[in-house]
Amino acid sequence: MNKSSNLYKDIATGLFFATGIFSFLSGQFVLSTLFFGAASLFSNIQVAKPVRF
Repeated sequence: MNKSSNLYKDIATGLFFATGIFSFLSGQFVLSTLFFGAASLFSNIQVAKPVRF
């Protein structure tokens, strides 16, 4: 696996999760649900790798 793609994936997942926490604490429950769902989906997506012959 490519370490840079894993790093970007981890950073994006962390940002979605942290934004979900902050929006939940501020009372915006719809946005926090959206961000938690996005973090969950993004953490489970497999990054496509180029085909090599």
